[in-house]
Amino acid sequence: MNDVAEHFGTRENQNEATEFGMWVFLATELMFFGGLLLGYAYARHGDPAGFAAASQHTDLVIGTANTAILLTSALLMSLAIRAAQLLRHRQLMLFLSAAALLGLLFLALKGYEYHDDIDEGLVPWLNFKFPGPHRAAAMLFFYLYYALTAVHALHLSIAVGVVAVYLWRLRRRDPGPFRQQLVVAGLYWHFVDAMWVLLYTLIYVAGPR
Repeated sequence: MNDVAEHFGTRENQNEATEFGMWVFLATELMFFGGLLLGYAYARHGDPAGFAAASQHTDLVIGTANTAILLTSALLMSLAIRAAQLLRHRQLMLFLSAAALLGLLFLALKGYEYHDDIDEGLVPWLNFKFPGPHRAAAMLFFYLYYALTAVHALHLSIAVGVVAVYLWRLRRRDPGPFRQQLVVAGLYWHFVDAMWVLLYTLIYVAGPR
């Protein structure tokens, strides 16, 4: 079966175009995240003490655990790509499944953290109850916190969904034709991981504990 599209002369041309297209897409995603991060940086510069105080009310344990989870998933994704290159179907399925499960675990922990935030009155549009003199800055911090982390969670959900689709397509099938597609999916997964490491640094480690 020929899996090369008609408008590409060779498989190599198709692979190059596919990977280039993903890099262009990631550049647009970086600009999207960049706007939110620029807003965060500007607001933090305006009241660094208030943002530092607000960051102390984030759950550092969950944030750190989620960082470790995503870094581990990035390793598993790299191993999955290597297994696909070596045509090791069983290892490929195992690594992809583990990466997807870690992604779901991240989302579950993030949901639990949101639940705790609601219980503590740290949601600006739900009877915000931040103590101390930095209430206005803290409210802005948490607006940005929810915007950034919710957008990231949406991207991770998409990444998990993509991996799930690949797992479904790869059942009892040779991974060879899907190797380049997996490389492209891996680029997106690593982008989501990198964005979380940046968010973790800015949000959870923004001030002294």
